[in-house]
This record gives sequence, structure tokens and C-alpha cells, in this order.
Amino acid sequence: MYVKICGITSVAAADAAIAAGADAIGVVMNRTSPRRLEFGAAAEIVAAAGDRVDTVLVVNDLSAVDAAETAAKLGVAVLQLHGPYTRDDFTNALAIVPRLWRATSLKSNPDLTVGAFGEEALLLDAPKPGSGERWDLSELSARKPEGTWMLAGGLNPDNVIEAIHAVQPWGVDVSSGVEASPGVKDLQKVRDFIAAARSISGA
Repeated sequence: MYVKICGITSVAAADAAIAAGADAIGVVMNRTSPRRLEFGAAAEIVAAAGDRVDTVLVVNDLSAVDAAETAAKLGVAVLQLHGPYTRDDFTNALAIVPRLWRATSLKSNPDLTVGAFGEEALLLDAPKPGSGERWDLSELSARKPEGTWMLAGGLNPDNVIEAIHAVQPWGVDVSSGVEASPGVKDLQKVRDFIAAARSISGA
């Protein structure tokens, strides 16, 4: 089970997530997010993580080209475009960065074919990303993607095992579910989440 800890805002949180076995950490540069980082702070975290994990830049309110150029300057492994980006946006971004993830929610009735926009992975989030609100996973019963896709939205150490069993994603992504307050990670919750996700046989 691939595990991404998103909304990392400090080197200490990045180190704790990596030490606990995270596969990826995300830094956010959305203008409206409580987890938003300036370029310098994001660069410090990415540099500290090095190549120990996949480092991911998450954006939803920059143009795809600006986001890709920022990702290239940061040196992240992956750019995650979150929201109403088009196929052309992905094509333009892929001319700048080699790895893209597409994040969306069922609310927008998206194409759930992994790779439909040229992305290597698809992330399905709650209708209100970053809200910590759990969404109705039964909606996926007839529409579940196949392949490299991640589940996000309302996950925490107490419910991630149930969620994995319910929809069997390739990976899971968490942010607010492992926080002490918006933008501040609870390092024990980070460890507990990763341990829970990995406790499932074959995960």
C-alpha cells in the first residue's frame, strides 16, 4: 500500500513521515490552503527529503505551466494538479515535468480512467478537498478506477483500514486526518496512520 502524507509544512514533519515509512510527502502551494507554503519553505522541505521518498507539489489555483515551472524549480519528483485542469493543461505541464498526478473528486463527474490525461496516477478526493470530511465510499462501488489510483478525503488512523478494505485502492493520501491543527502535523498520528495502512495483509 502506497502511502502519501500531504500538507507537510516543516522539515521535522517530513522527517517523521519518512522515518515512519511514508512513500511520498506533499507540499501545498494553493493560495487558499492553511497548509500553503512559500517557495523557500517548500524548497527547504523538498531538499531535506531528498530522494528518500516521492516529493509532490500540490496545486489547484496556478496555471498548469506555472505549476510545472514551480515544480521544476523546487526539484520535486511529482506535480499533482488538483481540480479542473484540462487535457491540454496536462500536455503543457508534461512538456516541463516528467511525472504528473491528477487529483479530482466524483463531484465533478471526472474521467476515472487512470492515464486519461497523461497522468501516471489518479487521486480521488472528497468533494471538499482538505476539509477532513469523510465521503460516501459506496459511490465507488460501480465506478472504481483500475490501476494506479489513490484514495483521499476524510481518512485518519482509525478509519484507513476500513476504507482500504472497502475500495481497495493502490494507495492512500492523508492530510488533515493526521493534524493537531490546520497545517500542523501530529507526528504520532502520522506514524499511526502509516502503520495502520501497512498492517493490511499484502499492503
